[in-house]
Amino acid sequence: MKLKICGMKYPDNITEVGSLLPDYMGFIFWEKSARYFDGIIPNLPKSIKKVGVFVNQSQEDILSKISKYDLQAIQLHGHESVAFCQELKNKIDTKIELIKVFSADENFDFEVLKPYESVCDYFLFDTKGKLPGGNGTTFDWKILNQYNSVKPFFLSGGIGIDEVATIKEILKTNLPIYAIDVNSKFEIEPGLKDKNILYSFKQNLATLNI
Repeated sequence: MKLKICGMKYPDNITEVGSLLPDYMGFIFWEKSARYFDGIIPNLPKSIKKVGVFVNQSQEDILSKISKYDLQAIQLHGHESVAFCQELKNKIDTKIELIKVFSADENFDFEVLKPYESVCDYFLFDTKGKLPGGNGTTFDWKILNQYNSVKPFFLSGGIGIDEVATIKEILKTNLPIYAIDVNSKFEIEPGLKDKNILYSFKQNLATLNI
C-alpha cells in the first residue's frame, strides 16, 4: 500500500513533507485550483514520485510540464477520452505512470472503466463534487464492492486521520487498492500541509501492516 500526498504548493512545505517519504507527491497544474502550482519543486528524495495533476488540458501542456518538472506520473482528473489517454501514453516515456481519475457516487457505472484498462496504469476514485478533487468529502466506499477490474487503484476523496479505521476495514476485502491519496484533510490552508498530522496518519497506516 502506497501513500500519495497531493496538492503541494509551497517549497518549504514540500521539503518538510518530503522528509516523511510518501511514495507520491502531487502537484496540481490546473489554474482554477486553489492549490495551483507554478513554482519550483525543491530537490526531493528519489524514492518520491512527482505526480502532475491535469484537468482537461492539452497534450502539449502535459508534455511541457513533464519535461519542466521531471514528472514520474501524470494524473488525468477531467473528462479525458480513451483515445486521448492512448495518444498521450504513446508520447510519454514508458516509465511514466498514467493515472486516470473517476469521480464516484452511488450512481457510478463501473462499466465505463473497461475501455480505460489498457490505456492507463492505475485508476483513482475520488468523490464526485463541485470541483475535480479537493472537495474534502468521502464517498461511500461500499460501492467499490461492484468493482470488477483487476486494475490497481488509488483511493481518494476526503480521507483524513479519522478514516484509518475505515481503511483497515476496506483492506480486508480483495480489492486491488494500490495507494491512499490524501489532500485537503491535512491542510492548514489550501496547498499548505500539516506535517505533524501527516506523520501521525502515516504511522497509523503502518500499524495496519500495509
